[in-house]
Amino acid sequence: MAPVDICPHVLDPSGSIRHPEDEEQEQLAEGFDYQELLHNSTFCLVPRGRRLGSFRFLESLQAACIPVLLSNGWELPFSDVIQWNQAVIEGDERLLLQVPSTVRAVPNKRVLELRQRTQMLWDAYFSSVDKIVLTTLEIIKDRVFSHLSRNKYMWNSLPGGLLVLPEYSTHLAHFPFYYLGLGVSPGHEFTAVIHAVSPLVSQSQPIMKLLQVVSKSKYCSQIIILWNSEKPPPPRSKWPPMPVPLIVTDGRRKTTSRFLPHVAIETEAVLSLDEDTVLRTSEVNFAFLVWRSFPDRIVGYPPRSHFWDPLKHAWGYTSKWTNEYSIVLTGAAFYHRYYNYLFSHYLPQSLRTLVDQTSNCEDILMNFLVSAATHLPPIKVAQRKQYKEVPPPQGTKSATWANPEHFAQRQECVNTFASWFGYMPLVHSQLRLDPVLFKDQVSVLRKKYKDLERA
Repeated sequence: MAPVDICPHVLDPSGSIRHPEDEEQEQLAEGFDYQELLHNSTFCLVPRGRRLGSFRFLESLQAACIPVLLSNGWELPFSDVIQWNQAVIEGDERLLLQVPSTVRAVPNKRVLELRQRTQMLWDAYFSSVDKIVLTTLEIIKDRVFSHLSRNKYMWNSLPGGLLVLPEYSTHLAHFPFYYLGLGVSPGHEFTAVIHAVSPLVSQSQPIMKLLQVVSKSKYCSQIIILWNSEKPPPPRSKWPPMPVPLIVTDGRRKTTSRFLPHVAIETEAVLSLDEDTVLRTSEVNFAFLVWRSFPDRIVGYPPRSHFWDPLKHAWGYTSKWTNEYSIVLTGAAFYHRYYNYLFSHYLPQSLRTLVDQTSNCEDILMNFLVSAATHLPPIKVAQRKQYKEVPPPQGTKSATWANPEHFAQRQECVNTFASWFGYMPLVHSQLRLDPVLFKDQVSVLRKKYKDLERA
C-alpha cells in the first residue's frame, strides 16, 4: 500500500487559535503552506484542544482530509442524526502509537468513501454559520414534530437534510435524488404547465398550436395553463378540443407562480413551457424519455451558460450557442415536481420577490436550485436548429426577451443568486443526448425520431 499522508501540523496539543501573523511566520520557518498541506493529506489528526473538541475538526472536513479523532468521550456535532462513522476514524488518545497502523489498514475504496462523505457533510451542514444554525433548528423541529421528521438516510445522503423538506413527504421514494439508490423509476406520464402572459386574441397564436402538439404526446396526462395575462382568461369554449384534461388557473400575474407547487400537478414529471415555445410532439416525447433516466435533473432544449469575468470580478451570463452550457431554460424543459415545492419553501422570499419585480430570471433561479441540490449540470437534448423564440403577433404583449434591459437583468440575477448560495452551484457540461441514429446517413425508416431532423 502507498505511504499514508498524515498532516503533522494538527498535532499541536493546545488546540488554540493562533494569530495569523504567528501562523505565517511558522509557515515560513517550516517551509510549507498549512492549507496546502491539509488539502494534500489523506488523514488529519484531530487531538483534543482546551476542551474535548477542536477547530481542527472542521478544518479537516473542509479540506476533504479524513479526521482521525484523538479525544476520548467527544460527542461530535449533530451526532443524533449524522452517522460520523462514515466520515471519520476514531482513535484512542491513550494509544497514539497505534494510529499509523490503523490508518494504513484502511483500504483505498474506504478512503475514497470517507473523503467523499467529509465533503458532503461539510457542504451540507458546516460550510457557513447560517447552515450550522439552520441545521440546529431543523434537528430541533424534527424532534418536536416527530411525525414529520427526516430519517437518518436523508440526513446522511446527498443533497443533505436541509434540502429534503419533510412537509412535502417523509417517504424516500417521493424525492428524485433517491430514485437511483432505491431502484425506483419515475412515472410514465407528465403534466405540462404553460406560462401564458398574452391575451387570447387569435386562434393562430403560438399557444394554440403548442396545446395541440403537447396534447398529442402519449405521455401527457394533463395540461395546466398558468394564466398571467392582465385580461381575464377566455372561456373553455375558446380553447381547442384536446384528448387530455385542460386546466386554466390564475397565476396572479407573478412570474414565480409558474413554480408554485400546484395541487393539480399529480405526476412526478413537469413539462414547463412558455406560451411561444415551438416544438414537435416527437421532441416532447424524446425529452421526456431522457428525463425518466435522469429524474433529478432539468432536461430540456434551450441552453445558456455562465462564466467568470476577471475584469469585472463578477459572474457573466451568455446566450451564445457554444459546445458548453450550464443552464437549460425552463421555457421548454422537464423537471421533478418536488423542485416546485423546494422553490417555494426553501428559497428566501427576497429572491422570489426579485424575480417577480423584474419579471425575469425565474428560470436561472430554478437552475441554481437544482444544481445546488444535485451538484450536477442540466441535460440538453437534441432539437431542430430552427427552434427559436417567435415574436408575438401584432396586438399581443411583447415578449420579455425583446426588452433591452432583459439581458442586463439576467447578468445581475446570476451574481445575486450566487451571493445568496455562497458559491456558484451551476456546473458546466458538454453533453447533449441525441436519439439513436440521429443525423446518421441511414434510411429514415430506421429512425424513431425522424421528425427531429426535418427543416
